[in-house]
Amino acid sequence: MTEISKILIANRGEIACRVIRTAKSMGIKTVAVYSDADANALHTKLADEAVHIGASPVGDSYLVIDKIIQAAKSTKSDAIHPGYGFLSENAAFSDACAKNKLIFIGPPTHAIEVMGDKARSKRAMLEAGVPCVPGYQNEDQADQTLITAAKEIGLPVMIKAAAGGGGRGMRLVHKVKDLKNAIQLARSEAENAFGSGVLIVEKAVQEPRHVEIQVFADEHGNTIHLGERDCSVQRRHQKVIEEAPCPVMTEELRAKMGTAAVAAARAVDYRGAGTVEFLLDNEGQFYFLEMNTRLQVEHPVTEEVTGLDLVAMQISVALGKPLPVEQHEVSLTGHAIEVRLYTEDPQNDFLPSTGKVQLWHRPIGEGIRVDDGIESGSVISPFYDAMVAKIIAKGETREEAIRRLTSALEQTALFGISSNRDFLINALSQPAFKAGEATTAFIKNTYGEKGYSAEAASLSTIASAIILDMKDRETQALQQSITVNNDLLNWSSTHALTFSADYKCGDDEISIRSEQCINGVSIDIDDANVIANIISNEAPRATLNLNGSDVSAIYFTHEDELHIATPSETRVITNLSASLRSADLEAGGGTILSPMHGKLMELSVVVGEQVIKGQKLAVLEAMKMQHEINAEIDGRIQTIAASIGDQVAANALILEIAPAEED
Repeated sequence: MTEISKILIANRGEIACRVIRTAKSMGIKTVAVYSDADANALHTKLADEAVHIGASPVGDSYLVIDKIIQAAKSTKSDAIHPGYGFLSENAAFSDACAKNKLIFIGPPTHAIEVMGDKARSKRAMLEAGVPCVPGYQNEDQADQTLITAAKEIGLPVMIKAAAGGGGRGMRLVHKVKDLKNAIQLARSEAENAFGSGVLIVEKAVQEPRHVEIQVFADEHGNTIHLGERDCSVQRRHQKVIEEAPCPVMTEELRAKMGTAAVAAARAVDYRGAGTVEFLLDNEGQFYFLEMNTRLQVEHPVTEEVTGLDLVAMQISVALGKPLPVEQHEVSLTGHAIEVRLYTEDPQNDFLPSTGKVQLWHRPIGEGIRVDDGIESGSVISPFYDAMVAKIIAKGETREEAIRRLTSALEQTALFGISSNRDFLINALSQPAFKAGEATTAFIKNTYGEKGYSAEAASLSTIASAIILDMKDRETQALQQSITVNNDLLNWSSTHALTFSADYKCGDDEISIRSEQCINGVSIDIDDANVIANIISNEAPRATLNLNGSDVSAIYFTHEDELHIATPSETRVITNLSASLRSADLEAGGGTILSPMHGKLMELSVVVGEQVIKGQKLAVLEAMKMQHEINAEIDGRIQTIAASIGDQVAANALILEIAPAEED
């Protein structure tokens, strides 16, 4: 029997990491490939070997068949796992593997070719008796032919690229007068994205569920299904939340859909893992949408409810072994839900976000699984998909799975770039989702035409960030012996300390003044007051008490910014006073912050007074030692934030000097 001792993973990110982990558990060595942008990516570190395959754009690296084949041959790999995306559904790649005597861990070339063409696959499904959406999928591609077909089908219709996917080359048309323009736009987009302008026309199924069946087949004639997944929550035709089983599934409907999916797979002599996707309307009628001839992003929810490792099954089938289970042995236990964590801005039409991951904090807990491809310090580039991790929760019931997943997201933090973490928490809390009523129109129906919009930062989150920032800067000041006399290290005044600073949260600027009190720290935030205490603080996690209520937070400080994630919101709070001080230190310094805890004994200037560099401004006293504060620049006193007699905290604003050249 054929053996596999080494697998090259022709992919990146979380799916590459996922395949590597299973291969290693099977005692199989792994090879990663990487582009310039992925030189330090997590998948390259997890694999036994890593091979550079080109520049960052996919057309120069991950989509270049010859480079992938050469990497496999140079590392003496026996097989290639394509993951999903990139070359996973590329018939030419499958063919190239065969010609180079490399095992392709995927279906036969013929199956990829048929199912990769929406028109061809639909004709094959109709012939196999699989229910299909009424439509036109013939070879005549004249605009007028498509327009006539659309009228006969009845509007609304979907104009789709035959070679498409991911929402590209797709237009929903409600009016006859819009057909010609929609066809031209879809054709142009399809040609640019897929190199083919062939289109199909289908009846638009209004607000359906998107339900898919996981199928598996071996070379011994066994073809089975592993139940269904509901993938209805989508943005831009891309999935966001997936679950198994489908909330409205019955045993009778599952049997019908499963039988249809198996028939679809057999119609193209399928081998390995595949997914047959259906639209399910509110009357229980289902229609073939497409077949994905690869492992799906959402395969973990099927693994959780079946107890099967689908990647291990893929490898086993590729070796020529029979399926490890028969249809009657497949059972679904409990409920699993997966969310896709994207680096994107949900408040700006889900546009991708790029940059450095300052902190990646993964959740843990009963029934929680995380499939990720990043770590703290990773760089999210503009060249690849915005999905960086999947968080999966399993429970005995759907309600328990939702609770566990929500709790896991509340313990999740991705700092440095925008993410959809807060949106996911919000979506899971929506009545329609909790009731199992979400359709493909869920996001539009829930958030309206303007889309998701987070509320303004809450007072508790702002207060939490400010007290953590204060504590962090206080610690830094007390540890900097160049600023504070050694005798003052770890010393704190027994009198109330005051702290004044300006912060920015989003577009809002916030002035605060704080003072130690018997119950903790009293913080005046604009017109509100919060009594705050840090109960525990083991970075990056902290528990705080705000006005008698406990708040948990994950946080990270970077320069003058404090990134914070509470159970409902993620924010970046910028200490404007510290930012000004940093700039001043480089330029000579006009923002005067307290270098230590101390009592302000003397103020030698008033607002509006002209001062010169070296002039005495104030005197602080600590442990009966006096510290003179002098001007570092020429200028005019613009602000005085403290009063004689105040116990001033380290890094608190004392006064500001407007540089002389600005007068």
